[in-house]
Amino acid sequence: MAIDSLFGVFILVGGLGLAGGAVFLFLRSNQPRRSDGDMVEPGFGPGFGRGPSRGEPAFEGGGDQTSLAYRLSQSQAELAGRLAHMAEVQAAHQAQLAEQLQAQERHVTRVLEERLADVIQRVGEGLLVSSEKAAAQMHDLRERLAVIDAAQRTITDLSSQIVSLQDILSNKQARGAFGEVQLQDLVQDILPPSAYSFQAVLSNGRRADCLLVLPNPPGVIAVDSKFPLESYYALRDATDDASRQSAAKGLASDVLKHVKDIADRYIVPGETADSALMFLPSEAVYAELHAHFPDVVAKSHRAKVWIVSPTTLMATLNTVRAILKDARMQQQATLIQQEVLRLLEDVRRLDGRVGKLASHFSQVQEDVRQIQMSTDKVLRRADSIEQVQVGEVDQPEEHPGEVPANPV
Repeated sequence: MAIDSLFGVFILVGGLGLAGGAVFLFLRSNQPRRSDGDMVEPGFGPGFGRGPSRGEPAFEGGGDQTSLAYRLSQSQAELAGRLAHMAEVQAAHQAQLAEQLQAQERHVTRVLEERLADVIQRVGEGLLVSSEKAAAQMHDLRERLAVIDAAQRTITDLSSQIVSLQDILSNKQARGAFGEVQLQDLVQDILPPSAYSFQAVLSNGRRADCLLVLPNPPGVIAVDSKFPLESYYALRDATDDASRQSAAKGLASDVLKHVKDIADRYIVPGETADSALMFLPSEAVYAELHAHFPDVVAKSHRAKVWIVSPTTLMATLNTVRAILKDARMQQQATLIQQEVLRLLEDVRRLDGRVGKLASHFSQVQEDVRQIQMSTDKVLRRADSIEQVQVGEVDQPEEHPGEVPANPV
């Protein structure tokens, strides 16, 4: 607004100067002429302002016009001085405005650099934390793979040393110990220590080979690793149909009896789950039961006793681990929800700050546009002032001894 007012004054003063010049030219055109046709310029020769020179009488009516022309000339000179002063003031204001713009630009640049540096630092910290977590997880994975590799090598070494499964399982005590060891290895490799218990005693006084500790439901699940294999060996060694049928009946009877014993001993209402697991340490026996004794398997299911082999037990234990993980996630659900809410608040705060930054950018652009408009106006008005042609007063030649002619 100050610059616009200043230029309004410039235009007004320029208009006054033009009007004064027009009046001066008009008066000059009405000056008296000498006998040789040249105009007489009273008051601009020697003795200007002191009356007629060399004692010659002044021409009539020339005093007022001379005084008016002199005042117009003085006004024009004053206007030129004021215009020069205003041009200097304008140049000073422009320099000050340029300095303010440069300072504002430096401030905005500094603020942007600081915020970008802050954002880059936060992103770098987040990436560093993520890389550290990934490295820790990879380390844990390598350790687990190393344990699995070690267990695989151990199993390979054991398998190479085994001559015959029948020789190892020749007596019930050795067979039970082998089943318990295999069960312990599988459970320890898959589940965390807090999720199982070996040789645990129930409230009814029975000792279970393993208890899988799960949240309710389903609750604690008992696993029994003992299994009568004599009838299976008899079925495998049978040479005729009669002995094969007799051995098959004996195997079915032994399996159902063992299923009933597990259901009576290891399913305790209010203490354990309503089902239990019967672990078969041999895949061959498991395959034989499901291939040729489906009625026995169905009766075991009705008794809530699930027959598992090493392979199916691994799948069951992985399911149990997933259930435990889900239970832990549910326990931590409140904490996770709070962290998610805090994260959402941070995201909203970041969105608000980005919006403020965008509004600052928009304001800066608008200010620059307004400044450019004002600069364009200044340049146009400066050009218009520069194009104004102010008439100059011609000085007459001096001829000593000549007397100005009387005005017509």
